Amino acid sequence: MSNQPPTEAVQQFAQRVIENVERVIVGKRASVELVVIGLLSQGHLLIEDVPGVGKTMLARSLARSLGCSLGRIQFTPDMLPSDLTGVSVFNRATQQFEFHPGPLMAQIVLADEINRATPKTQSALLEAMEERQVTVDGVTRPLPRPFMVLATQNPIEYEGTFPLPEAQLDRFLLRVRLGYPAPGDEIVILDRQQFHHPVLDLTTVASVEDVLAAQEAIKTVYVSPAVKRYIVDLMNRTRQHEDIYLGASPRGSLTLYRAGQARAAMAGRDFAAGRRQGAGGAGAGASGDRQPGGAAASARFRADPAGHSARAAGADCGPVRSRTGKITAVAAGRGRRG
Repeated sequence: MSNQPPTEAVQQFAQRVIENVERVIVGKRASVELVVIGLLSQGHLLIEDVPGVGKTMLARSLARSLGCSLGRIQFTPDMLPSDLTGVSVFNRATQQFEFHPGPLMAQIVLADEINRATPKTQSALLEAMEERQVTVDGVTRPLPRPFMVLATQNPIEYEGTFPLPEAQLDRFLLRVRLGYPAPGDEIVILDRQQFHHPVLDLTTVASVEDVLAAQEAIKTVYVSPAVKRYIVDLMNRTRQHEDIYLGASPRGSLTLYRAGQARAAMAGRDFAAGRRQGAGGAGAGASGDRQPGGAAASARFRADPAGHSARAAGADCGPVRSRTGKITAVAAGRGRRG
């Protein structure tokens, strides 16, 4: 990045990446913006949507735009943790064990249909997502920077799946839904893919160094004591509500704080502002902007079977039916507790 103001540099960086990804992902700017917010916040995303709407292409487009390595994992019930992290193989020529890295040792990791893997395999992601490292055969190896997991799951089909444990949900910053394209956008998709897929034509518009610099630059965004209090009050409400059996953890406060800084920097501001909206005066969150299409308030909600949905900080979390019949709010994101 140049010597321009940090937030201005972040704004230009985000704009380049978003516009490049939109050459492939048509008509889903709000969702693409959330992905970039997750990237700048050093968080991970859970993409819940039906097959065929571009979840895999979103990850590929992001990796190509940033010049980052992409690791794709197609989760299945018979997959083992070593299939993700890698394995040490004995080399008879050198009489030593050599480590063969798995797809998790990449900068952008696409965890496709993550809920089809067993809990044992899913647990292999916990250390990687939180501590940015993996431990194989007693040896701890750092993951490359930047590191981001884009996990997908089908919210319609649950046969043969294993629901993600709360400890793993707690490590996702945002939940994103792409949804079906509008008729006009779908025609554009048909035109762009008449001869070949546009993802093959994507060029790198930012370097790995630009990503790391932008991730550091958003930390300079000022967050006032009032907005900090709002974040903490929001998290405390999830812990005290009688219909919520598991409230947001301190990780939720940390990641909402960071996501607010990222949103503000993407808008070219050097401060995060709260904003009231609606007759009830519900706050819009630390970023001051409404975040459509994802749990941008760093809280995960499930609706009861009656279909009641929960909203956090102005973000449409969307109804997700729970087999328990209760609402659960789990902080979804990266950050270290206290």
